Amino acid sequence: MTDLSMIEAAALRADGVVRRTPLLSSPFLDEIAGRPVYAKAEVLQHTGSFKFRGAWSALSALDEATRARGVLAYSSGNHAQGVARAAALFGVPSTIIMPRDAPLMKIDNTRALGAEVVLYDRAGGESREAIGAAISDARGVTLIKPYDEPQVIAGQGTCGLEIAVQAAEAGVAQATVLTCCGGGGLTAGIALALEGHAPGMTVRPVEPEGFDDTAQSLAAGTRLGHGHVEAGFCDAILTGMPGEITFPILERLCGPGIVVTEAEVRAAMREAANRLKLVVEPGGAVALAAALYHGDALAPGPVICTVSGGNVDPAAFAAVLTGA
Repeated sequence: MTDLSMIEAAALRADGVVRRTPLLSSPFLDEIAGRPVYAKAEVLQHTGSFKFRGAWSALSALDEATRARGVLAYSSGNHAQGVARAAALFGVPSTIIMPRDAPLMKIDNTRALGAEVVLYDRAGGESREAIGAAISDARGVTLIKPYDEPQVIAGQGTCGLEIAVQAAEAGVAQATVLTCCGGGGLTAGIALALEGHAPGMTVRPVEPEGFDDTAQSLAAGTRLGHGHVEAGFCDAILTGMPGEITFPILERLCGPGIVVTEAEVRAAMREAANRLKLVVEPGGAVALAAALYHGDALAPGPVICTVSGGNVDPAAFAAVLTGA
């Protein structure tokens, strides 16, 4: 199980490789939210999302002989790119299993980063886990899971360590920290880091409407699935249910989940572009949407939100910006 010492060790291995992304603010966003809003700009991380943190953590924790045989991952896009880039930096092969209906930009980027991409029919019911098991057995490569992996969670937790330091630099000791949540790796890692380094902060996971399995699971006290095909506007965070490893961490450390609408996500993407000058993909904008439009669900005081990914198709992004 991931703990604070693993996160701190991951931060040491990440030094000089993983970017320390900025914590941004805007008086225009503060006015909309009615409180100070700080955005952790993980869109500026290598490969355009926080996922590089977990990928680098997992690969750097492998012994050299194991890593040299290569790694395997399955992902709709951001974890894929993170693992591909980390593997390339280590000079080892990577194979990424991606759904055929993943955004083309994410598939193309993963290939461009040097990975072999294996496509599968998600809508048709093909199992990425079964495909991955067959490849792993045949090639002897190591599977790097997207969120239910202790070293991946530890890597994502380095984002939380940075938030603790940057919030203190801004004079913020108590805040609500909103996280874009799929399987819960980022949320769990940040919650563990803040428990140790900024105990005055409360983490709240945020999900899109119709895919709020984490919110439902936290309310029920057990892992539940949303029951939909994992494809939609917020493609990066549509995981079927919280992870086996991540959920107990979320249940212990997080407040209730928050659910945002697609219209709110689109509005948050526009505000991020106009006020923070950031390109944000839909799944990376849900926490900002909660900060701006769900203040009635938050405790008083400042809010910090992860802006977790920026890998959005240019045409789709243009449509959001113009309100098309």
